[in-house]
Amino acid sequence: MLISILIPCFNGEPWIGQCIDSALAQSWPDTEVVVVDDGSTDGSLDIIRGFGKRIRWESGENRGGNAARNRLLALARGGWLQYLDADDYLLPEKVRRQADFARLHPDCDVVISPVLSEKSANGRTVRIEVPTTPPDDPAILLALWRLPQTGGPLWRKSALERVNGWRVGQICCQEHELYLRLLMAGARFAFCDGAFAVYRELMHPARLTHRYRLEIVRQRQTIVGRLEQFLRTQAALTRPRRQAVNDARHELARWAWNQGDQSLAAELTGQIAASDPAFQPSPSAASPLAYRLAYRLAGFHTAQRIAAARRALTGGVAPHG
Repeated sequence: MLISILIPCFNGEPWIGQCIDSALAQSWPDTEVVVVDDGSTDGSLDIIRGFGKRIRWESGENRGGNAARNRLLALARGGWLQYLDADDYLLPEKVRRQADFARLHPDCDVVISPVLSEKSANGRTVRIEVPTTPPDDPAILLALWRLPQTGGPLWRKSALERVNGWRVGQICCQEHELYLRLLMAGARFAFCDGAFAVYRELMHPARLTHRYRLEIVRQRQTIVGRLEQFLRTQAALTRPRRQAVNDARHELARWAWNQGDQSLAAELTGQIAASDPAFQPSPSAASPLAYRLAYRLAGFHTAQRIAAARRALTGGVAPHG
């Protein structure tokens, strides 16, 4: 079973060598490594050329990450695909573990696994597993943003072809938008334990601009809304799925409220009320019992004000409250 390891690269000079090395080092015996340089202006292309005949590659003008991924989809010879961004890398067993799993689950279209998030600071590098946790329902995992980053899955090529690949022009949440269309097309997901893809967190969240964060929130809001509408039309909007959809909206509303964007927070809480007038946030570290009681008794805005006052008194910092 041939696995195509597909690497889009744009100005990845510091990382592309290790990235390709990790693809070539996979323990699965039947792989090909294909690289598309998306108009890099640094030394990336020289490094790519240096791998010679061990890889296939091509270069063209800059058209964006998803256009490069679609070109790689067209170039791939394997029936299964491993996407790998140029600034990430794989541990040697990644493809083998998931390929073995795919052979045991012939009806699966997307093999999902956790990823390892790698951060470097003050001369130290730390890896943290980003879990893809139960429930074993990809619709719930998508709503809660728990499906893995691009390099985490193994993708069946024909499944991506059926949905016309990656959406060109999708500036963020790219894999999540693809996951949505795959779910809507009836693709089958299965979970394979073990984290062997490494995602480098090169931009600390504190450095992300407000504008980019807002775009992520808007894109997630859109994807969650499309998911809910699809499930409703399929008579598949179960209570747990509706709860997950509105937990996602609640999380986004809390971010918007904390950023002072009352209009967006009201928009999101309005969507929650229209979807489920009896909604209560699920228990979580960001929504402890005191917050949930305040929400139940007095609503979103009062719960947020109480949470803000509590932080001010304790000097604590919470991600959403």
